[in-house]
Amino acid sequence: MTISNPSPFPLGEPNDVFAQYFDGQSYLASVLGSSEISIHNVTFEPGCRNHWHIHHHGSQILIAVGGRGYYQLENEVPKELKAGQAVRIPPDTKHWHGAAPSESFSHLAFMMPDGSGKPIDNEWLEPVDPDVYESLR
Repeated sequence: MTISNPSPFPLGEPNDVFAQYFDGQSYLASVLGSSEISIHNVTFEPGCRNHWHIHHHGSQILIAVGGRGYYQLENEVPKELKAGQAVRIPPDTKHWHGAAPSESFSHLAFMMPDGSGKPIDNEWLEPVDPDVYESLR
């Protein structure tokens, strides 16, 4: 599939390093990398989403910059994200995010250390239930 970049930020390269934790194709472009904060533009082809995961020792801020997607925190209903909307995922919170089933999606992902001095550690978990995901429109 050839994707048209839905974002004003660079599409980046295929996200091969983390591909095992995604259903579908995603792309990753570094926007800013420093010792205090990292920012990446993540672009998801239609139907692409990451697996459930937890960020230990840091929160994640997602700012939607193109297309339409979803995110879900454990024990909550999935919520839609459109360009201009933002969400903060608290540290140690199980969640997933990705494109809508029929639309591409791009967000900036900011990783914010929790102040403990420990490095942010991602714990990758199970895939999103395909029946739940496919019910999203």
